[in-house]
Amino acid sequence: MNPLYADVAADAVRGFHDRAVAQRGAAELVAPEGPDDAWRWIAANHRCNRLLWAEEDLARRTDVPDAEIAQNKRAIDRLNQQRNDAVECIDEALLARAAAVPLREDAWHNSETAGAMIDRLSILSLKVHAMGSEARRADASDAHRAACAEKLGRLTLQRGDLARCLDTLLARASEGRAFWRVYRQYKMYNDPELNPQLYGRRR
Repeated sequence: MNPLYADVAADAVRGFHDRAVAQRGAAELVAPEGPDDAWRWIAANHRCNRLLWAEEDLARRTDVPDAEIAQNKRAIDRLNQQRNDAVECIDEALLARAAAVPLREDAWHNSETAGAMIDRLSILSLKVHAMGSEARRADASDAHRAACAEKLGRLTLQRGDLARCLDTLLARASEGRAFWRVYRQYKMYNDPELNPQLYGRRR
């Protein structure tokens, strides 16, 4: 890969994700050094996805008061906003690296951003870890473990495909042969000035 994006090659990103997932419950993993804030935001995004995973599990409980589920849902909204903000910051940092690279007239416009790909790799690391645990569960049936092992294989394949796509996009962007834009999510439901259920109640 071109030196412009060598530190954020897919293998490095996947390795960071896996180490962070494996040390669950420990202090946050220190992100690698880089030429800008990209790794800071990659780490922030992964942290949000790890916390979201736990909150999503908790929100499915049926043996607790509704108030607890409401707290989970509000935490999910808050973390999703932070997660999307981090994706946008990853894209800003990575696009800034290629700002001086001349864009070819026939450059490919990728509809998915590099930040969104890194976000998906983060989620896939959680899925792979969780499905691997299920595939090895001692108290589960053989059928359950076999089904989970098959799903794990598919998830691993999907993760490898996505990693190659990320490397391809970054390599081509470093040569001016591809680009992406920062896509703003504008989560209106989280904004008290844009959600009519929130601003309408103040009137």
